[in-house]
Amino acid sequence: MPVQIELSRALAAHIGRQMAATFPNEGGGFLLGHSTPAAIHIVDLLQVANVFASEEQYHRYAMTPQHWARMEDEAEARGLTLVGYYHSHPQSPAIPSDYDRVHALPNFVYLITSVMDGQAAEMRVWWLRADRSAFDEARLIVTA
Repeated sequence: MPVQIELSRALAAHIGRQMAATFPNEGGGFLLGHSTPAAIHIVDLLQVANVFASEEQYHRYAMTPQHWARMEDEAEARGLTLVGYYHSHPQSPAIPSDYDRVHALPNFVYLITSVMDGQAAEMRVWWLRADRSAFDEARLIVTA
């Protein structure tokens, strides 16, 4: 697991606005950046529409395999890598659910934003354990 996850204040604010705009449903997308042995640097993001059944979007987020392939191509075209995934938890803490754990991919950062009453409230970042048993919280550094 990297020592820390870094993103700019502007990008964090952008994620917060995006996630607030999807309220009362979950929203999300991919985190693009690059890795060093000590940190993952998030430098951009690609929002992806929630394709989960509309009556379940208040607590579930999904995308299609086509989204995934298109995002990988987009990241590569920019000279970046898909380093993670972000989504919101409406009216819930920014803590991964069991559903999140079951559907998580290894070696990906998971940034979760809690959205309370339509406002982004808290942003936390997580890393799936190698045995997939749980997430561990990573250190989130928001830079100027």
